Amino acid sequence: MSSLEERLTELEVRFAFIDDAVTALNNAVSMQDQAMLTMRRELEHLRSDLSGLRSTLGNDVSNEPPPPHY
Repeated sequence: MSSLEERLTELEVRFAFIDDAVTALNNAVSMQDQAMLTMRRELEHLRSDLSGLRSTLGNDVSNEPPPPHY
């Protein structure tokens, strides 16, 4: 092979590895994004449950008068 063909082959091999790496990273980011969305939904659910428990127990902070120093 000529030097030009060797260089072209080397670039094609490198491109294939880079393409595989980008695909793997894209999949990882996609999975992390899904996990974060799931955690955000769960956090909102937990906040809602906590708010409901506070109001049920009579410890709703929003209904308390401000402290005397205000």
